[in-house]
Amino acid sequence: MKDNCIVAQSGGPTVAINASLAGVIDGVKKSNKFTRVYGAIHGIQGVLDNNFIDLSLMALSKFPLVNTLELSPAMYLGSCRYKLPDFEVDSKPYEIIFDRFEEYQVAAFFYIGGNDSMDTVDKLSKYAKKIGSDVKIVGIPKTIDNDLCHTDHTPGFGSAAKYVASTMLEIAHDTYIYQIPSVVIVEIMGRDAGWLTAASCLARNDYSPAPHLIYLPEVDFDEDQFIEDIKNVLKTSRCVIVAVSEGIHDKDGNYISATSAVADKFGHAQLSGTGKALESLVKDRMDIKVRSIELNVLQRCAAHISSRTDINESFALGQAAVKYAAEGMTAVMSTIKRVSNDPYQWIIEPENVSLIANQAKTIPLEWITPEKNDVTPEMEAYLRPLIIGEVSLQYKDGLPMYLPVNHLL
Repeated sequence: MKDNCIVAQSGGPTVAINASLAGVIDGVKKSNKFTRVYGAIHGIQGVLDNNFIDLSLMALSKFPLVNTLELSPAMYLGSCRYKLPDFEVDSKPYEIIFDRFEEYQVAAFFYIGGNDSMDTVDKLSKYAKKIGSDVKIVGIPKTIDNDLCHTDHTPGFGSAAKYVASTMLEIAHDTYIYQIPSVVIVEIMGRDAGWLTAASCLARNDYSPAPHLIYLPEVDFDEDQFIEDIKNVLKTSRCVIVAVSEGIHDKDGNYISATSAVADKFGHAQLSGTGKALESLVKDRMDIKVRSIELNVLQRCAAHISSRTDINESFALGQAAVKYAAEGMTAVMSTIKRVSNDPYQWIIEPENVSLIANQAKTIPLEWITPEKNDVTPEMEAYLRPLIIGEVSLQYKDGLPMYLPVNHLL
């Protein structure tokens, strides 16, 4: 009797993706449908390589779930950037995967990830249907980019947004101490969608208007206007703090990045140097102190400043995925539907994964100001609830205690 399941993680890490893993383990523990849960090391690649660890013992103890695993950064099971081919062209990987499912008596496969991971869920679901397999394939969302369609927001985004806003506020404090006029450019992750950069607006308070300017990839970037925007802010402020997405581009679609953008296996441009490019631009055009700061991977691994809302939602999405599979659902992803902003309320619903795979949700243009250098109050209202709440970590010798990842080393 097939009553086991496999869970895997893929794509870029977040500080909430392990909370979804914990949710899956907890869901299996409470389920009358599944017996054992195996973790595939390094995503779908781990299934192909027969690289598993048995997570069933973890399900027997509540401690590692709520106090360690769900609050550990990055991915406990590791990740991959493996793109499944079209099975009509090359079915060999699929044959290996479903042979593996048979070997481990798998009734359900859970894949936690973003756009590309949902592509894997979609392809596996369609192949299962083609061969008549009864294995349930369910996706669980994650990405700090917040660009998955058909869900109000994605796990990992709220914590990353909290980190970005907190860091922006701290950068502002550091900048304000000097009387010297200056420009500080903060580069934030976001290739095609500027949600995370937009979250920098949450740093603003009664005494600090920083970031003074926000530039997103949803609209074209104009270098001349950028310089004029800075000069306009300097008329009333000694310093200018700028938040900019790594993926901003000109009207012809060319990235502003200082280096040529290469593509990954999924065809996505790998960007770096946007902040440095703008720093050079300001140096060339203006006689003012300027520096750039690239937040880089810190945005996705700063578990010490996780959003409790984010962690709770991520855990619940993992639990829901197990419930869907137990009820016989397949080819779906668990999603968040917002009921209200104030008070913040949400529910979880399944959605057809084929509507999500390879799609991207960008910021509504009406949430970007006509000047293309800021966001509207509607954006702030959407963002604010997602960063609420703090986590309580255990510490040893002054440092957070995270779940060891010896199996990845």
